Amino acid sequence: MADGVVLVTGAAGGTQGQTGRRVSEALLAKGRSVRALVRKLDQRAERLRALGADVVEGDLLDYHSVERAVQGASAVYFAYPVQPGLLEATAIMADAARKAGVTRLIDMVMLVSSPDAPTPRMRENYLSEQIFEWAGIGAAHVRATVFYENMRALTAATIARDGSILLPWGNESTMVPLVSAEDVALVAAGALISPAVAPGSTYAVIGEVLALRDIVDTFKRVLGRNVRYQEIPDKAWADVALARGFNPHAVEHLSKLWQSIRTQTRNFAGTDTILKVGGKKPKTFEEFVREQQAAFEQPAATPA
Repeated sequence: MADGVVLVTGAAGGTQGQTGRRVSEALLAKGRSVRALVRKLDQRAERLRALGADVVEGDLLDYHSVERAVQGASAVYFAYPVQPGLLEATAIMADAARKAGVTRLIDMVMLVSSPDAPTPRMRENYLSEQIFEWAGIGAAHVRATVFYENMRALTAATIARDGSILLPWGNESTMVPLVSAEDVALVAAGALISPAVAPGSTYAVIGEVLALRDIVDTFKRVLGRNVRYQEIPDKAWADVALARGFNPHAVEHLSKLWQSIRTQTRNFAGTDTILKVGGKKPKTFEEFVREQQAAFEQPAATPA
């Protein structure tokens, strides 16, 4: 693609993968012009501004704020959180980007995208991809699997508490495709600036495929303590997730995803996308756990 402004949505970063923030940082490090779209102007936004981004406030479900944000941009990174509104946000961005003359859009979607995909969010992702392609804005798709950061969110509290992993993932032979959000962002940044990305291209991004027993063993090895997996029923997991503040849309998606993971017949394998497009070898799950070790440790008791 030609040099130009790249609009990055979700640029402040959410609570887990924060791919928008990471894409912004990667592009700025390469000397690219970044317009960072954030929901509110806060310390995270100020940090991006300090790195050189043009920070704008807006809402992906507000047509006119998206229209203003995309004006003058030649490329867009689009990521929408796992909550209601994806198709509306897609239609808004597709129309605004088409009118603004955008020639490259990279969206971050689920690894499996089809009308028959196992979760409602994956099926929405498929429709979102079609809308972007119909818009004629050079859309291509980064399809990522379960983030290492998702594993941290799902397990850190119980590992820190008593060394348990409580998930409805079947037995310890269940195979789980995983990836670092950092690596996903590097692939997205690479695809945004590469001259060789054809419209409709897809990039499957898997860092490692591990058996659940290997995940447990990694925690044991890095943390130097006993960690055990305990399978729980789907409803029990969903009830806990809702109580912890997960939105119902996300819980429905994840519940179906867990069912798919434990019953899958497809043999996933790591991909070379991260090296070829992102420019580095994939981060391993063990490297991630070592970096995040403090998150899995029980906080020290406060002195009386």
